[in-house]
Amino acid sequence: MEIIELIASYGPWSWIVAGLVLLALELVAPGGVFIWLGGSALITGALTLFVPIFWPLQFVIYGALALVGVWLWLRLRRQEVASDSPFLNNRAERFVGQEVVLSEPIHGGFGRLALDDTTWRVAGPDLAAGTKVRIVEANGAVLKVEAA
Repeated sequence: MEIIELIASYGPWSWIVAGLVLLALELVAPGGVFIWLGGSALITGALTLFVPIFWPLQFVIYGALALVGVWLWLRLRRQEVASDSPFLNNRAERFVGQEVVLSEPIHGGFGRLALDDTTWRVAGPDLAAGTKVRIVEANGAVLKVEAA
């Protein structure tokens, strides 16, 4: 209860200081969330500096601003960014749709296939070496194939 009395005694300045502390915390632990929490505290502090608001309503205003800010941040962060190398960290995906010839036969559902400078493990129906196959899916380091 003493903390609430302390916050209430300093009024809007406690919100402004808390906002600045949260913004400084963003420098230590970057991620974008503390910017919105700090900004919400600064807006709440600025609002209560000019309009006297009872302290429980101040917490409601801060909570609403913080929730909206973080929700918007997470929504904006999910948007896809166009890349000139979309398969950079997922090499196997670039092979999907290609038709190639099996290096080794597929027995028991698995075989091998030479692509570029790598031999890939393939999964699919039993097929003989030299059979032309189409890569239909990439699952980690295993390429799923079907007869072409």
